[in-house]
Order: sequence, then C-alpha cells, then structure tokens
Amino acid sequence: MRHLGSPVGAGGLACADATGEAGAEACGDVAIIEITVSDGMVTDAGFRVRGCGATTAAASAACERLRGATMNDAMRVSATSLDADLGGLGPERRHGVDVVADAVTNAIEHWHTDRLVPPPGSDPHGGQSLCQKRVAVAMSGGVDSAVAAMLLVDQGFEVVGVTMRLWHDPGAARAERSCCAPETVRLARETCAVLGIPHLVIDASERFRAEVVEDFIAGYRAGLTPNPCITCNGEVRFRILDEAAVLVGATLLSTGHYARVAQMDDGTRVLAAAADTTKDQSYMLARLRPEVLSRLLLPLGDLQKDHVRALAAEGGLPAADAVESQDVCFVGVGGYAPFLERNAGMTAQRGEIVDVDGRTVGSHDGHWRYTVGQRKGLGIAATEPMYVVSTDAAANRVVVGTRADLAARVIQIDDLVVHSTPDRTLDVRIRHHGRPLRGRIVMTGAHSGEVVLEDVAEAVAPGQTAALYDEGRLVAAGRITRAPARENSTEE
Repeated sequence: MRHLGSPVGAGGLACADATGEAGAEACGDVAIIEITVSDGMVTDAGFRVRGCGATTAAASAACERLRGATMNDAMRVSATSLDADLGGLGPERRHGVDVVADAVTNAIEHWHTDRLVPPPGSDPHGGQSLCQKRVAVAMSGGVDSAVAAMLLVDQGFEVVGVTMRLWHDPGAARAERSCCAPETVRLARETCAVLGIPHLVIDASERFRAEVVEDFIAGYRAGLTPNPCITCNGEVRFRILDEAAVLVGATLLSTGHYARVAQMDDGTRVLAAAADTTKDQSYMLARLRPEVLSRLLLPLGDLQKDHVRALAAEGGLPAADAVESQDVCFVGVGGYAPFLERNAGMTAQRGEIVDVDGRTVGSHDGHWRYTVGQRKGLGIAATEPMYVVSTDAAANRVVVGTRADLAARVIQIDDLVVHSTPDRTLDVRIRHHGRPLRGRIVMTGAHSGEVVLEDVAEAVAPGQTAALYDEGRLVAAGRITRAPARENSTEE
C-alpha cells in the first residue's frame, strides 16, 4: 500500500497554522495533523502518528486530500472518505481511520475557532463576500438537525454543517456529555459525509461556560430558577452560529428546532409554534432577536417527529436512531443541586423552612435545592399538601404554603424581547409545554412590563421566561422577576 510505503506528509510541518490531535496512548493510537492555510486553501498538511500501520496510512490519505484543497473540501474529510481511499479497512482496523478523521476535524476546528470572534461592536457580516443560498446548519449529531440539513440540501441550498463543542460538567459521567462527546462530533461529521456537505466544528466551550453556565450558577445563588436552554438558544448559540456562518460564507442560519417563522401584518418576522405541538420548541427560542429571525430557516416546523425519523431512515442518515438529548446538556450526575455543589462551591448550609405566615416548620441544607412549586422532599408534617412558594437566598430561607399560595394573576417581567404588543388577550406560557394562560401585556418601561392574567397561574418561578403568543405567533418574551401571590404570602 503506497500510503505505508511512501506516506504523504510524514514527520509533520515545521511551522503549522493549526494542529489537531486525537486518540490516546491508552488506546494505542495517537494522530497529529498539521495544516497551513492561505486564501481559503490548505496549502500544506503533515502528520505525526504513534500507533498501528492503519493509522499511519489513514493520516497519509488525509494529508493527500488536504494538500491544495479548498477549506470546503477540507471540511468534507471524514472517516468514510478516508476508509474509501484506503480500499476499506474493515471494522478491526477502522479505529485508526476514526482517530485520524478526529485529528483533521480538530485541526480545522482550531483554525476557525481562532478567527471566530469579530471585533467588539462590529457587524459580523460587514465587508464579507457571502452567498445568499448558503446556509450554516447547527448540527448536534441528533436526528433533527441531520434531517434539517438533508431537507435544505434537497431544496438546493449550499449547506455547511456546524457543530459546537460546549462546556460539560467535569463530574458528569462520560455518557451524559451529550453535547461534547467525541461520538457526537463523529455522528454529525458522518452525517455530513452522507449528505456530501462540509462539516465544521467550533470550540465554543469557554464562551458557553462564561455566558450560560455562569449565568445559571448566578441565578441559583440569587434564589432564581433560570432556564439555561433559553439563554443558550436565544443569545449564545445563535451568536456563535452567526459568527461561524461568516467564516464559511453563509448568510442564512438553520437548526433542527421544531418551530416556524411567521410574518406579522407589518412584515415583521416572528417565531410561531410548530405543527407538532408535542415537540414545539418555540418557547426555547423565545429570546431570538429580529435580526436573527430575518435570516433563519426552520425546516422541521411543519413536520411531525415520526415523519422526521422516517425521513432520516429513508435518507440513510447515521443519526436516524439517535436518542433524544437531555434538556440541560451540561448538568451531570444527580441533577441541579449536586452540579451546583460540585461547580459553584455551594456547600450544605442549614436554613429555615417557614410557612407563609413566617412560622418555622422545618429546616433544609440549602435554598438552591428547592424550586417554586416543589412538593416532594420537604420533610415537614402538615394537615394538607405543602409546596415551595418562594426562596430567599439572602436569608437561606425556604417559604412553603398550600396550593392556593402558589396562585398569581400578575407577572412582572424584564429584559423583554418585543416584536409586537397587540392590545388584546394573548396566550401566555410560563414554562416549556406549559398550559397556555390568557393575559395581556402592559409595558412599564422600554424593556420591562407586567403580564396581567385572566387565568390563575401557579408556581410562577422568578428567573424563568414568560412567552406571549398571538394566534400561535410569539410576539414578546421576558424574564420573570416577580409574581405576587395570595395576599397572605410573606412576599412583599
């Protein structure tokens, strides 16, 4: 085999623009791929390998593909393409191909990630030569994003798959690191290989930790119940996807979310609920800004989940049988409380459990272990069921009451994203897949307001998001700051 007799790029490069390493000594194979890049072309590629002959041959084949390739073609290098170059190694020797493909992905990832963030205050699209038919699709390795990419390819778009490496809890079991596991990246890459499209990985772990995880921790410290998925989807993930789109020359953005983009009477583009109401994710995208919605494609908005899986199977996509991802991707073993105690130093602190009249009825080991509406695990005796009504972070106190004490008819919100404020009754959601409530929004400031409800809301948790819909179209969303409950509550 020529790739063993005279390997291309053996010994690496004297001066590389980007380096990718994959594998581990414990597994027996380590591959290092080095590249130089100029004017959108990979001008040179080299490798260093510690391992078996199959890994060396795969690294040589990778360097042969990379040398002189456009960045688009470099992003098409996959385990499948390398295995084909080597005549099919078979499952026993496929490990070396996988390791090399990971190393190529990592090298390209490092080159792009270093160039990802635009100067502060700049327009990420300013001065760029962009294609109006090119779309950057966020690909998680799951079936939904895979089918979204496939449908866009079928519609004639130039598609580039973008996978983001996100921060994970170091204390989480490996199997729980769904957004960050090497297997996830490989699945997204092989999906792109089947579709014949470029695949780019971006290291967003530090930005995700700083902007999503730290916000989540700060919220719980303050006695709030934050929703990190809304922060991620509405603010962080799409901003990173937008910046990655610039690097690959795309103007359009897409994901595999179940939601639709609709148009108001004045032409404003807004989110709308998906056709599959059991999978609707418009609430999770509630904080998306108008400038993003103007360029967003959501191919799954009119489809049912079962149909999406059938399309994946028909298209031969590797993700056809992928399991559903967990809601909060970075929280590992045991849920929120152990996560906070592992990563935020929030160690057990004895505090009081009081009723709504201020009488001490029990004790607890940390206010962050309790959420509004919680009934189980209170450890108190009462003549009727008791629920968490609120938490007081400053006093490390948990307030409990009856179900009636959870009721609220006014919700105060801030940090509003407003597309429209119709002067009529709207549908209000205060949690994902929650029962819609009827209410009106009253603006009290440029970015703050009150939702006055016609229906009684229960267990309204400060820190969560209130999303308002007008005939299925999401017209405003904001962070809940306060929801005064029954008059006999201790909440002022």
